[in-house]
Amino acid sequence: MPSPAKTERKTMRAVIQRVKSASVKVEGKLVSEIGAGLLIFLGIARDDTETELKYIANKVANLRIFEDEEGKMNCSLLETGGAALVVSQFTLYGDCRKGRRPSFINAARPESANALYERFITVLEKQNIPTQGGTFQAMMDVQLINDGPVTILLDSSKQF
Repeated sequence: MPSPAKTERKTMRAVIQRVKSASVKVEGKLVSEIGAGLLIFLGIARDDTETELKYIANKVANLRIFEDEEGKMNCSLLETGGAALVVSQFTLYGDCRKGRRPSFINAARPESANALYERFITVLEKQNIPTQGGTFQAMMDVQLINDGPVTILLDSSKQF
């Protein structure tokens, strides 16, 4: 008897980098910048909802990836008073299993992705995290000074 088709759950993804500073420029003009904090590349899947968004935002705010006075990763963004720079990144859904060109079929459509992206920024701001964003659907120049480097991958499917 053949096994049932495995359904791949689409989930929100974030690549988080601890930074000393980060900025975004569009067409050579500064759009946003932060000092110490987190640069967040946010990938939104076509089936993502407020549930995935809140999970990732809560993880971002509370991840203990900043050093305490003893040099141990023991403090969160909330505890350090750092800022967040959120950049929409649909290419986190690039599927390269077939051929040589990535498929982005699992990424959310721009209309729904933009709404969740904006909402993500709002959720962080409501937690008293100074938050900046990039420009949705623009070609951006992202600059950062990595701190560590510390880079963490979050995937909302890990909550289940």
